[in-house]
Amino acid sequence: MVNLNGNLVEHESVLSQNRAFLYGDAVFETLKVVNGKVLFMEDHYFRLMASMRIIRMQIPMNFTLENLEEQILELTSKNFCSAAGRVRFTVFRNDGGFYLPTDRNVSFLITASKLENKPYSFKEESYEVELYKDFYITKQLLSTIKSTNRLINTVGSIFADENGYQNCLLLNEEKNVVEALNGNLFMIIGNRLITPPLSEGCLNGIMRKQVLALAKKVEGLEVSEEPISPFDLQKADELFITNIILGVQPITKYRKKDFAINWSKILLEKVNQLAEIN
Repeated sequence: MVNLNGNLVEHESVLSQNRAFLYGDAVFETLKVVNGKVLFMEDHYFRLMASMRIIRMQIPMNFTLENLEEQILELTSKNFCSAAGRVRFTVFRNDGGFYLPTDRNVSFLITASKLENKPYSFKEESYEVELYKDFYITKQLLSTIKSTNRLINTVGSIFADENGYQNCLLLNEEKNVVEALNGNLFMIIGNRLITPPLSEGCLNGIMRKQVLALAKKVEGLEVSEEPISPFDLQKADELFITNIILGVQPITKYRKKDFAINWSKILLEKVNQLAEIN
């Protein structure tokens, strides 16, 4: 089942006038539900509201944190995935118009499916990445939101699959490393934890926010947001990716360089403690 505008329905077909389908006129949140609780719901909610404002969507009066959380949990219960579930909450502008919408109001669609593991589990298997250089992310505010226009992520994923990589790292127009295909990038050099600032064009990730906050509390670890060049990757002791579903994914290899996985394991344990997952 899916939730369309607060109503549970068996399925939702693609509509010929749907603006998310026609123009990518939509934003979305990917959320994780564990034991009937939406993890970091408040952070997701405020990011969604900010994204809607950035692309000038009308925010309905019933788009309260409490109401949206209730809609999500109702669907995960109906779909038998309250114990561990992946949720996508998509908001799209209503039908009408070409580039200029004739209706500034919005609709929403929620989908939910089961996940295997409740806690974030640490993965130690080989995870190799490469730079994706066919297209570049632009340094602008739109790059920081989760819109449904994910073409670079899509074609980059195809490139990774065709070339035997587990992921790719994306570059901006200044050829700095911005993020991975499915999450934010962090780098450890000595006692320094570095991640690109939002001004580089990376996604304003929810797990990125949690890891930054947790890392700043770790004694002896210096945390900074600064640009990362491809050359910096070769100097790194560790690289890892963060997103809301995986938590922290360590990168084990980039070209001829193998990486340690010490800090990624420590920070993932702290994320599980923060989320109170057991």
